[in-house]
Amino acid sequence: MIQGGCHCGNISYIAKFQNEPSSYTPRVCDCKLCSSHGATYAADNNGILSIKIKNKNDVSKYKQGSRIAEFLICKICGVMIGVCYEENDSTYGAINIRSAHDYRAFGKSHPTHLTQLTDEDRIKRWKKLWFSNVKIEYEV
Repeated sequence: MIQGGCHCGNISYIAKFQNEPSSYTPRVCDCKLCSSHGATYAADNNGILSIKIKNKNDVSKYKQGSRIAEFLICKICGVMIGVCYEENDSTYGAINIRSAHDYRAFGKSHPTHLTQLTDEDRIKRWKKLWFSNVKIEYEV
């Protein structure tokens, strides 16, 4: 289980991985947005991701590039905690391990070149790799 969130505490999460975090290879996305945030992603398709948001008005769900995934960024402190993709009644997601309390628990990261994929290929990849059990709870 990995806990994390933004700096000011408006967004927090608990990510339950099926295996030890050290067995996961986080992915460094090569897009301009992720690069500018220093984002490195981890997920477990068989795990559970629970996100709590204290004030939804202070969260930016930013869509860039293909505009099919939403990056969760705190408007107060500017931390990107992760990314989600919604399809029908399902939400898939990945955490930015740099927002985890113990990000050093993960294995060595490696670059990914998602900007070269089609939207269809990205979605297939997300459904295969990202948390498929994502719950987002709002307090206000």
